[in-house]
Amino acid sequence: MTVNRLRPRRSCLAVPGSSPRFLEKAQGLPADQVFLDLEDACAPLAKPEARHTIVKYLNEGDWTGKTRVVRVNDWTTEWTYRDVVTVVEGAGPNLDCIMLPKVQNAEQIVALDLLLTQIEKTMGFEVGRIGIEAQIENAQGLNHVNEIAAASARTETIIFGPADFMASINMKSLVVGEQPPGYPADAYHYILMKILMAARAHDLQAIDGPYLQIRNVDGFREVAGRAAALGFDGKWVLHPGQVDAANEVFSPSQEDYDHAELILDAYDYYTSEAGGKKGSAMLGDEMIDEASRKMALVVAGKGRAAGLRRTSGFEIPEA
Repeated sequence: MTVNRLRPRRSCLAVPGSSPRFLEKAQGLPADQVFLDLEDACAPLAKPEARHTIVKYLNEGDWTGKTRVVRVNDWTTEWTYRDVVTVVEGAGPNLDCIMLPKVQNAEQIVALDLLLTQIEKTMGFEVGRIGIEAQIENAQGLNHVNEIAAASARTETIIFGPADFMASINMKSLVVGEQPPGYPADAYHYILMKILMAARAHDLQAIDGPYLQIRNVDGFREVAGRAAALGFDGKWVLHPGQVDAANEVFSPSQEDYDHAELILDAYDYYTSEAGGKKGSAMLGDEMIDEASRKMALVVAGKGRAAGLRRTSGFEIPEA
């Protein structure tokens, strides 16, 4: 298996698979990931033709620097298998992941894995290269999220789908991404944390779903900030105006990135022969140790993925 679970996914741009205009425009936007949608963004009568439109744009478009994903329809519909077969046979070498919506149990991920393997073997593609993104959109899926995360070595991300989830549990709100009226705390905290724990337990990325008030960028930043603070890796974006906000929110600040790199350099020095082989040391007023190194690796990794460059360096202290 050669899936890449470390791809940047700060901004995951939804693109209707039936719209050549949006498929053209998406190629020039600075989103980390684009997913070409055959599910909710495509009317039922448009889905068959949209499959072929997506194949054309995956093969002929310029998606440089972007993770290329197609969201197929869920297994309870009549469209799923033909979505997968048409898209993967037609554009497999130019596709990074298949996103499966409304995942309710591990067996649905296993079924997709087996279908992908059969197509790859039949077409002579590298077996296992195409990853899977699993979208959790109802109570049953959330209850089984740990088994879903463990179901396939292809899986790269677990995604929260708030709109369908809110409907499935009868949440008293019509504003996707906002808190329901009458509840004084964060109604999504348990859901997000359960998804995050399942993702991290299996070395997967965790992605927050969309914020539908697409012109309210301040509201988007606030909601995205909550997910980023918990440790999520990125968020869906539905409009070009949300892309820059997502990239910013899910990247470390320059100050935090510099500090993380400083910790890594300092810890490397102090644990060396020249630095005294210390298990812990002082970096200014801060004590650093192995736990500090692990935390710094996370921040530094996100900063490097975001293209940040250091503005300061570690200086070996004078004897």
